[in-house]
Amino acid sequence: MLVLEDESFLGRQVVNELYAAGLKPQLATSLNQAREMLLGSDFELAFFDINLPDGRSTELLVEPNLMRNTSVVMMTSEGKLDVAVEAMRGGAIDFICKPFDLEEISLAVKRIADRRLQQRLSQHRKDEAERNSAGLFFGRRLEMIRQQVDRIIAAESRLSGHLPPVLIEGETGVGKTTFARWIHDNGSRSEQEMVEINCAALPETLAESELFGHEKGAFTDAKETRMGLLEAAHGSTLFLDEIASLPLSIQAMLLTVLEDGVIRRVGGKRSITVDVRIICASVKDLKTLVAAGQFREDLMHRLDLLRFRVPPLREVPEDLPGLAKHILQKLSRRYGLAGVALQDQAIQRILRYDWPGNIRELSHELERAMILEDPGQLELSQLGALVGSGDVDTPETASADWLRPEWTLPDAGFSIEAATTRFIEIALAACDQNVSAAARRLGVPRDFLRYRLKKHTGK
Repeated sequence: MLVLEDESFLGRQVVNELYAAGLKPQLATSLNQAREMLLGSDFELAFFDINLPDGRSTELLVEPNLMRNTSVVMMTSEGKLDVAVEAMRGGAIDFICKPFDLEEISLAVKRIADRRLQQRLSQHRKDEAERNSAGLFFGRRLEMIRQQVDRIIAAESRLSGHLPPVLIEGETGVGKTTFARWIHDNGSRSEQEMVEINCAALPETLAESELFGHEKGAFTDAKETRMGLLEAAHGSTLFLDEIASLPLSIQAMLLTVLEDGVIRRVGGKRSITVDVRIICASVKDLKTLVAAGQFREDLMHRLDLLRFRVPPLREVPEDLPGLAKHILQKLSRRYGLAGVALQDQAIQRILRYDWPGNIRELSHELERAMILEDPGQLELSQLGALVGSGDVDTPETASADWLRPEWTLPDAGFSIEAATTRFIEIALAACDQNVSAAARRLGVPRDFLRYRLKKHTGK
């Protein structure tokens, strides 16, 4: 810690106070001496008097090589507050006015320590979010969406504020939240922390207060003024998961935020300007909800500007092997395991299953297998029970007597192609022409059936 003070008596007092606080300060009484000390050491904190015998300490603030890791507190007289404010614009983070009580020095140190702690925690959360976002698997399932979002992010870089909302639709477990974080972390507001809220978990009576805040005395339990999440997310992103769960009255208020960029706290009389990027997610199709009178049509149209549907896993089976291996890599790092590998049998089981829980279910099954099986030879045997449930026959559960023992290959030869086609026709007939169900019944990927049907029927 560096103390730069031209009045040695006051400087010594400051140094003694810092020593009493358990710190190890060093005193400099001139600009040149401070510059030499800064070149030779890396100070986390410095107290600067503005006027020195050989210049102003503000000169040091514009020397980035000197001040790259140093938090500066300015010490100034009451009549020179404008200079202190200017110094803070130049990089100082706090100031105290002379004459001051020496306890103010300790308080300033504590404020800076708290600030550094919050900055470190915020950076940690940001790094974690970036690692999670970087771990998003872009197979064919998401590549087209990524191309569209890349164009949007490029356009956003030219906007100073009021970014358009984004709506992400998709079934439970497809990764809507992860995708929202990816959009935020790669957008123009990635330096700010994204605020997330699950609207389905909000009691209707608290939804307005949680989103818009309230003034003291606005209702029975409002014992103090509280900032809402829309206000807290000013300059950043607010992610509203399950937006269809919001009451219609709140939907109308949200539309006002999107259109005018203003909010009003519960019980408040003044409008508060907010610049919030809103990303929404919904399991249900909003147009269907509008038709049923359960969602505001005007809000739906406002959100429909940038809308993406994240497809379920069953629609893109070719992504499954790569996605499973990608998830396993993340899980193996979490558990500290090396050499984690899927057996061919596990891959086949993954391909035969429909994954109603999508990525969330796939991740849970892989994690279960890593814990209960040999990590180097994962077979997903528990998944085999799911794949073989009900009327779905698999190589593991089907009867070994399906082929009559007396049957032999005919002398005239045998057509595997014709037999395969016949098996497919039988399976489709048994499953009411449901290709996915027939594929599971036969133990093959759905795309294999589609290829065969197109090959033989041209459709």
